[in-house]
Amino acid sequence: MKPLHNFTYRIVYLVALTLAPVAALAADKQPNVARESAKSDQVEQWGVFEIALKGPADGNPFVDVELSASFTNGDAKAVPRSAIHGFYDGDGTYRIRFMPDKQGPWEYVTTSTRKELDGRRGKFTVIAPAKNNHGPVSVRNTYHFGYADGTPYYPFGTTCYAWIHQADDAQKETLAALAKSPFNKVRMLVFPKWYAYNRREPSVYPFEGTPPNHWDLTRFNPEFFRHLEESVAQLGELGIEADLILFHPYDERHWGFDHMPADADDRYLRYIVARLSAYRNVWWSLANEYDLLRAKSESDWDRFFEIIARDDPYGHLRSIHNCRLIYNQTSPLVTHASIQDGAAVEDVGRAEILRDVYRKPIVYDEVKYEGDLDQRWGNLKPEELVFRFWNAIIAGTYATHGETYKAQPDQVWWSHGRVLQGQSPARIGFLRKIIEKGPPEGINPIDPWQDMRTAGKRGEYYLIYFGKETPKDWTFELPATKLAEPLDFRVDVIDTWNMTITPLEGVFHCTLRPDKYRYACENRPTVDLGGKPYMALRVTRVHSDR
Repeated sequence: MKPLHNFTYRIVYLVALTLAPVAALAADKQPNVARESAKSDQVEQWGVFEIALKGPADGNPFVDVELSASFTNGDAKAVPRSAIHGFYDGDGTYRIRFMPDKQGPWEYVTTSTRKELDGRRGKFTVIAPAKNNHGPVSVRNTYHFGYADGTPYYPFGTTCYAWIHQADDAQKETLAALAKSPFNKVRMLVFPKWYAYNRREPSVYPFEGTPPNHWDLTRFNPEFFRHLEESVAQLGELGIEADLILFHPYDERHWGFDHMPADADDRYLRYIVARLSAYRNVWWSLANEYDLLRAKSESDWDRFFEIIARDDPYGHLRSIHNCRLIYNQTSPLVTHASIQDGAAVEDVGRAEILRDVYRKPIVYDEVKYEGDLDQRWGNLKPEELVFRFWNAIIAGTYATHGETYKAQPDQVWWSHGRVLQGQSPARIGFLRKIIEKGPPEGINPIDPWQDMRTAGKRGEYYLIYFGKETPKDWTFELPATKLAEPLDFRVDVIDTWNMTITPLEGVFHCTLRPDKYRYACENRPTVDLGGKPYMALRVTRVHSDR
């Protein structure tokens, strides 16, 4: 495990503030103004600005000391970003982290229950973001996502639950594999995992105490959380969102993190939000298979959502994952629906239904896994997983990858990471490239009650997926729209498994059929598909002056 000072996350800037009276008076004789180094008084927009303060180490600073700060930009009319909570990081060090959303000059002032931490002031400047810094992701266009700078974001994620709890060499190998992969989101556990194929102790634990289950739940282990945030930062450098799973049932009372008392649960949530919410690539997933955590009630989960929504000043995405019982996804505190349902994506129609129900982004975060496990959830053929991804996309939703090949007992990607072995990642990457070249507002069903295989943007862009069907040809028909005729289109034939795109020569001239529901093409009524499975078509409008 690398120490905190070896962070390679370039947007993190540290501001070391000395609270000794002599040093404070030396700062131009202004006790509450900290002198900052030239390298620490600038931070990128959507970067992490950090204040480090020396303070009391006696008693229990995790529960005895309250610390926060208000941040104000140069606009006198701007409302201060208040109640940015700080946290104790051990050894008498307190930190406050802030993710600025505007460029220009900023000021801050601290508030604390301890005099030596109260009223500390400082200034810094926010500069333009680097090329790969698009800001945090939020919901866009009802069913989709986008970065803060307006760039569309399409989640093509993978599952790697316990990768941060593995040996250093395994973690490095995982990051190297992710860097070469098509995945831009990773679902990962905060607490360690005690489950099939993963029954061993981690090198560090989240609380002070004695393994396996004698913990002081009022005292966090800063080393554990430093490593967690370093891992989040490393993913951020790769352009990958960290979908952090805050609770899970894969403990079996071995450590007891799955049945902590309510005050410990709440304190843990406040602490992790204070430490990590300033990282732009954080998503909050309250739980994996929340309904298997028998010690917690529905009201507990409601309370957890309220804590995160209140304490996270940046409104990072919030979700909760189910086993059999789906949480109330209509809650406005749930930003997007994270669903486990392999059957839903076996056809487009079932996948699409939840869009109509919840009217928010739907991410099928578990659709079973490509692999060779004995368990039925871990033995999908790669063709099947890719098929489910395409169905999710045509439904206007998203899916998440997982891989469960037993290369070695301690090397199952879904849990440990290390190396991707399956055939689906390349095909998922092929799909991602197609989607990223499509309509920036996202792929949406066009006529779902009548034509489940067609999605895109009405009148402009059509993506048609035939799945396991093996048609020899396709009769050129598109859902109609109110546009002047004739409409001209170009057609690409896509082999989704062999990853080829074949543009057809010429233009298809389309007119409205007599029933007025569909467009047809009299001069080229059919398109050859070759009688193969997993074929698709991309039909894009040609704009001309003719």
